[in-house]
Amino acid sequence: MKKGFVSIFIILVILAQLVSSCDGLDENYATGSNYTLRFSSDTLSFDTIFSTVGSTTKQFMVYNNFDKPLNIQSIELTGGEKTGFRINVDGLKGTTFENVEVRAKDSMFVFVEVTVNPNGADQPLLIEDSVIFTTNGVRQAVKLQAYGQDVVLCKGGTILNSDTLLSAKRPYLVYDSLVISQNATVTVEKGARFYLHDKATILVHGTLIAQGKQSAPILFRGDRLDNLLNNLPYNLIPAQWGGIYFSSQSFGNIMEHVIVSNGTSGLTFDKSTPEKSKLLISNSQITNTDGYLLSSINCNIEAYNCEFSNAGDGVTLLIGGRYNFTHCTLANYFSFGARTIPTLILSNNLTDKEAKVILYPLLQANFQNSIIDGNLSGELALYSQEGSSSNEFNYRFTNCLIKSKEETNANFTGTLWGTSPSYRLSGEAGDYRYDFRPDSVSIVKGKADRTIAQKYPTDRNGVSRLTDSDGPDIGAYEYVRETN
Repeated sequence: MKKGFVSIFIILVILAQLVSSCDGLDENYATGSNYTLRFSSDTLSFDTIFSTVGSTTKQFMVYNNFDKPLNIQSIELTGGEKTGFRINVDGLKGTTFENVEVRAKDSMFVFVEVTVNPNGADQPLLIEDSVIFTTNGVRQAVKLQAYGQDVVLCKGGTILNSDTLLSAKRPYLVYDSLVISQNATVTVEKGARFYLHDKATILVHGTLIAQGKQSAPILFRGDRLDNLLNNLPYNLIPAQWGGIYFSSQSFGNIMEHVIVSNGTSGLTFDKSTPEKSKLLISNSQITNTDGYLLSSINCNIEAYNCEFSNAGDGVTLLIGGRYNFTHCTLANYFSFGARTIPTLILSNNLTDKEAKVILYPLLQANFQNSIIDGNLSGELALYSQEGSSSNEFNYRFTNCLIKSKEETNANFTGTLWGTSPSYRLSGEAGDYRYDFRPDSVSIVKGKADRTIAQKYPTDRNGVSRLTDSDGPDIGAYEYVRETN
């Protein structure tokens, strides 16, 4: 009995010491107005947030630079839940927190999210709030900022069954699919913006008329507006959405001053007939996809003043049909994996799922004053079914730069073989940014056929091709002297 009493006494003494030790923590806090917090940023800013759609999570750090712990008497999100901001302090959600300890020479995270309510405006609206920290009677604030943008939400499979005008007043946020029905013509106003969620697609059975202008292009891209890394915005990362698909019964499509970027694919055309215009595309940029930028089976497509650049597969795959590409730049310097498929593939046959070869006569494939380039040694592939006649595999290149082994036949005139142009910016050092305008020493300067260039007197950026004393340049862009 006596032994048991001694044991209990020892336990009580230990507990008393622990309590005393814990009580002493308050006495060890650094006190006085000189002891305050440091923050990794005084303002936390979000990119444009689409209304009703939650943001990604951002964070800032709270530092205690002193040799003693600090007691933060209160942390308060000043707007509560009214502004749409939400905070998580060291793992706990809420709008107010009391007596939060930051140990000596230690730090903690504050995570922030925001959901913006519709504001009824066409233009982005600035949303602001603050997180107030009170330590030793001193109030410190970290500002929170976001721009809320009302959108036209396309969710649950939006189908346009009749002729429709899509306004440029507010951007379109496509969550799954936007479908243009057969016999419907959809006209897109200049300056319209389409932001597409992961795997979202645009499917055209009818006709798409998307005519922007140089100062107000029409944009199709992924809906992530933030950065994966500090220097790498999501818009430079491929496979952020599906792509634009044109079914076999779709004809008369027009794209002018359009930018399509960072999809799994770019423009995909199902097998059709070459007797009717499938697409006229001009002054546009199709760029940065995981698969083919432009693939077509037995269609009729005309392109001029266009940049087709950077794809995990080939840039352009043309199987059968009729094609005219004039003053275009086809360049592949894909940065997100090794590539093996040439920039441009011309073929008059296709092997189906049952290993049966189907002949699609390549009735016409004319490339004039255009660049076919990339980081492979051979960027042009010609696949003709054995025994095909010239009418079944009819192609011609006039005053083009082709990075490939020289072909010695009458289908090539005025060709620059086996080399790449020099560009203004070619994504060096993992920058992932490209500018395919020729630089001052580019081999394409003055090498275009002037007679052809006269039909397209300005380049994609509106620069005159006909005023340079050296003559017009090959590709979608005319050389412009750089200014400091």
